[in-house]
Amino acid sequence: MILQVLGVDKYFGGLQALSHVTIDVKPGEILGLIGPNGAGKTTLFNVINGVYPADRGSIKFLGESVTGWKPYELAKKGLARTHQIVQPLNDLTVRENVMVGACFGRENESLAKAAVTADEVLAFVGLADKGPQLANSLNVAQKKRLELARALAASPRLLLLDEVLAGLNQSEIGGMIETIGQIRQQGVTVIMIEHVMHAVMNVSDRVVVLDYGQLIAQGTPAEVSDDPKVIEAYLGDPKLAEELAEAARRLGEE
Repeated sequence: MILQVLGVDKYFGGLQALSHVTIDVKPGEILGLIGPNGAGKTTLFNVINGVYPADRGSIKFLGESVTGWKPYELAKKGLARTHQIVQPLNDLTVRENVMVGACFGRENESLAKAAVTADEVLAFVGLADKGPQLANSLNVAQKKRLELARALAASPRLLLLDEVLAGLNQSEIGGMIETIGQIRQQGVTVIMIEHVMHAVMNVSDRVVVLDYGQLIAQGTPAEVSDDPKVIEAYLGDPKLAEELAEAARRLGEE
């Protein structure tokens, strides 16, 4: 396993945000992480990449215990992520933003090498012509791709994507899904939090479902979308429930 989350609990005051969550992630797979709003998905990402320490349980990455490691230490080991709310360095150019990822990533690249890497990654994500612009000048879809580019420049073995499809139109979603597939083809393992149900079900090998901080289901997209516990968890959000039902219908037709 490239990643093992073993019995992780996380509390914020009296609120238990994660309750004994255990997940295994296989090398080279795309794992979808879904659940209603407030289910604990981003909190789990924050524990995995060291933003929050686990209150109980442990994290293993590449066979080594990384419990308590800081985000920059995990980046050096090959774990990168994007954020639900994009966080570009607005006073830097697009190219310089990506260079930051290369300089502080697994390869610890020099500025000269990071510049080459940045150009390669920007071409890969479709932002080759945006390099000289200030990051703040990009639109939402472009900022999503910049965030992805910065993470990829760190040469990750495992990539955590937090709602990378949010705010995109159908055409942009299709382009991003294609890019995620290409990332996997390069040997990078992907875990993605997503509310765009048809997309995450289409691209994921397996899906894990959280609700109120607990893991309530895991399996293939078809198994999870038809699970009564998952359907019940989504009933409180009619829009997401409808998307889940539509994803289940599409999977049933394949």
